[in-house]
Amino acid sequence: MQRRLAAILSADVVGYSRLMGDDEAGTLIALKAHREACIDPAVEAHNGRIVKLMCDGALVEFASVVDAVQCAAAVQDGIAARNAEVPADKRIEFRIGVNLGDVIVEGDDIYGDGVNVAARLQELCAPGGVAVSAVVFDQVDGKLDLAFDDLGEKRAKNIAKPLRVYSARLDGAEPAAADPPAEPLALPDKPSIAVLPFTNLSGDAEQEYLADGITEDVIAALAKNRWFFVIDRNSTFTYKGQTPDTKQVARELGVRYVLEGSVRKAGNRVRVAAQLVDATAGTQVWAERYDRVIEDIFELQDDMTRTIVGVVEPELRAFERERAARKPPESLDAWETYHRALWHMWLFTSEGVTEALRLFQRARELDPTFAAAYAHEAYTHYINLMVGYSENPEESASAGFALAKKAVALDDMDPVAYFALGRIYMVQGKHDASIAELEMSIRLNPSFSQAHHGLGFALALAGRLEEAVEALAMAIRLSPRDPLNWATTVVHSMTCTLMHDYEEGVEWAHETIRLPRAKGYWPQAALAAALGNLGRLDEARDAVASALKEKPDVSLSYLAKTLPTKHPGGLAPYLDGLRKAGLPE
Repeated sequence: MQRRLAAILSADVVGYSRLMGDDEAGTLIALKAHREACIDPAVEAHNGRIVKLMCDGALVEFASVVDAVQCAAAVQDGIAARNAEVPADKRIEFRIGVNLGDVIVEGDDIYGDGVNVAARLQELCAPGGVAVSAVVFDQVDGKLDLAFDDLGEKRAKNIAKPLRVYSARLDGAEPAAADPPAEPLALPDKPSIAVLPFTNLSGDAEQEYLADGITEDVIAALAKNRWFFVIDRNSTFTYKGQTPDTKQVARELGVRYVLEGSVRKAGNRVRVAAQLVDATAGTQVWAERYDRVIEDIFELQDDMTRTIVGVVEPELRAFERERAARKPPESLDAWETYHRALWHMWLFTSEGVTEALRLFQRARELDPTFAAAYAHEAYTHYINLMVGYSENPEESASAGFALAKKAVALDDMDPVAYFALGRIYMVQGKHDASIAELEMSIRLNPSFSQAHHGLGFALALAGRLEEAVEALAMAIRLSPRDPLNWATTVVHSMTCTLMHDYEEGVEWAHETIRLPRAKGYWPQAALAAALGNLGRLDEARDAVASALKEKPDVSLSYLAKTLPTKHPGGLAPYLDGLRKAGLPE
């Protein structure tokens, strides 16, 4: 994976859908003229590289942040001059966001938080303006003949931390007013907790799995308690390698309690230190240090979980004392192999899925009673099938089904087992069974965000679209920083298309594409379906071309088979939009 620091300019046309609806041909001609007269010359003059050029916007990379801001200002000044004689309702105006950040380079494309933040800054910008991040402001302040207004901290969609936004004052514009501070996420009506990744203090990167494994198991044990609201591991693990303030974490994730700790291994002994903080009051609720020989790792995890549950207990009038039983593996080698497999699985890449399947199989060979290994191996088969990596979808579904049934038989209190079984039932077209298994998973672990995602997907294919939207929203609330939220937003886009709300479908598809870890053909297919139904065929065809680039054999018949619906024609709006966009039969 290649990374580099870059200044990123994200531009978007204001009211593009309305303009296209009013005058499609005229809008495209005017937009092309703006690009030739203002955008392309400004990018070239300031040493930029156009990464993506969409009908409604552009993504441009610069080596210099000063060049990026100067280019943005030049574009906006040029377009404002060209719009001077154009009626207000016919003007094509841009919002532009500029950020400086680390990007992931893949061919000619770039991804990562740096790109995502630039897109969010653009959304927070006034029409005709330029919004920059705090790091950009710090770099250019005093170096340009531009004044900036501090708009304060603003909360942006799928960005956990509020963004400090500065607005460039272009062409003598009046100072911009700062918005009032963004409201934090509302606290749930039950005790809420986020478990941050425990820090590995062993001085050996190979021991990272041990700290991660302890964190994962504590999260899973806490989440099984229906009285708690527990943030999903995918969101809390985005803080890995950082030292965030617990109050900040609580604000960003919408919780009251934050658990943090460290792990140090020396020889066959392990020391775990942990503390629970009431972030709303800024007080430490509990702290403890555990010294164990490595063979007692499961006893250590149980001690920690029992203690944490106990210290939060006074908040509850009637607390269910018996936590769901967890069956740890008999072999520590199996546990280590299992957590290494999880790491590969969460990459959501073809190579990661292949390695995860190998390691999960090895884990259950080491311990044939290890239910969690069967469950996650089953789910990995689902990933292999759904993302489009599998060369034999029927074989993947069959293998996943057998593994999930075995997981349930081994541990009927494991929510992941029911989750995996529910996902497999969905692709087999057994919608009622899928929904029942996923609801069982949520009963066992109400904080399992991926189960809420799976339920939303199954409900959508069953035609229960309003319920699907609610489940998908809960998945994101439980894991607002989740790197896999693209999978939820893309299903939300598809669900909107099935509801004939095509404009919203476009918005959710664009949201998915902007997320840094979006995978495969799914985001572009969802965009093409919504655009096709709106009659925006040039854009829809571009999206189909991008989907086919990711998966050349994707077709209408492939999608109809991969996404079986409960009712005949249940996928019709989605497939009709793709057909209009030119996806092969």
